[in-house]
Amino acid sequence: MPASATNNAIDAIFRAESRRVLATLIRLLGDFDLAEEALQESFASATEQWPKTGLPDNPRAWLVSTGKFKGIDALRRQARADASLQELAERIAAQDRTAVAADDDRIEDDQLRLIFTCCHPALAAESRIALTLREVCGLTTDEIARAFLVAPPTIAQRIVRAKSKIKAAGIPYQVPSRRDMPERLETVLYVIYLVFTEGYAASSGDSLTRADLSTEAIRLGRLLLELLPEGEVIGLLALMLLQESRRGARMSPTGELILLEDQDRSLWNRDQITEGLALARQAVTTLPLRPYAIQAAIAAVHAEAASAAQTNWGQIADLYDALLAVEPSPVVELNRAVAIAMRDGPAAGLALVDAIIQRGDLANYHLAHAARAEYCRQLGQIDAARQAFEQAITLAGQDPERRFLQRKLDSLPNR
Repeated sequence: MPASATNNAIDAIFRAESRRVLATLIRLLGDFDLAEEALQESFASATEQWPKTGLPDNPRAWLVSTGKFKGIDALRRQARADASLQELAERIAAQDRTAVAADDDRIEDDQLRLIFTCCHPALAAESRIALTLREVCGLTTDEIARAFLVAPPTIAQRIVRAKSKIKAAGIPYQVPSRRDMPERLETVLYVIYLVFTEGYAASSGDSLTRADLSTEAIRLGRLLLELLPEGEVIGLLALMLLQESRRGARMSPTGELILLEDQDRSLWNRDQITEGLALARQAVTTLPLRPYAIQAAIAAVHAEAASAAQTNWGQIADLYDALLAVEPSPVVELNRAVAIAMRDGPAAGLALVDAIIQRGDLANYHLAHAARAEYCRQLGQIDAARQAFEQAITLAGQDPERRFLQRKLDSLPNR
């Protein structure tokens, strides 16, 4: 294989495998920072050796093995200042050398262990989420900060504090017992869905989506479902599959945003819809009805509609009422307002959106202003529509969304 092709293969392997390899290295080495350093060194070694020797039969196992011994070497170097580290290095080195193959088989479990470790209740809630997004999914500090709408240094501090807490408290690297599962599950589900959301609708940048993140979230959702087949886990996986099924229709060939109502539904992934609908039906029969199950039911109504015009907006509005009852939030209110506008007309939607914005909620949320702009446009309030579109463009973090909103603004009639 030419060197350039090998380097391209290494890049692809890094994108696909780096977080899995990291999860196993954390288990083997017992330290986040040491494992991260070992991961980088293992890929550096691959970049140096594989163009000469060719790709190994099992790149993942090669990277785990190399990273493990890079970590041991680092511990031995540090042992000059701390003798206890020498003992730790030798204990890790003495592990059964046949374990590397087993590591490859157990790597999926390692990621679940890592998720539950990052979501341990001893950590602050915001730190759990930030650490999981960073370590399990590889989001940068800036990407996490945008998801939280806080400054990057704040996220960096949360991650550092969480790692220190795990080390100081001796938090175990394991999947919790069924008795301890409920208190940990809510945060785990939230983290997985945050990862999916960042992949399905990237918070910023020049690309509308990041398929690697949404694919990773769905994979983690499947793993969690195998471990814990409960209603909310089923609901989350159903929701992600039904939303992901629309990926191929959400962008034009040039990368421009296409709204749900304008999408070519023949491009929707029918296999994902079939699986998602079956899971959604299962989720809504599991009581008590929880937020992800209700959101999956909403996505199912969209998936079952042959066209935008045939969408049952009354049913969707009722489902948002149910969602508000169990998980009240301004974003859910906004989505309910959109459903009511589709059912009852733009004036009804505008009144609800204005009430949300006027009380201070979602004042900096571009989709609230975009919804307001559209309802004003439909009602012939052109000046108000223009002002709201301009505000939405200012607040939008994603280039395709900004371009879409600019086209809507430019299409307004001159007064």
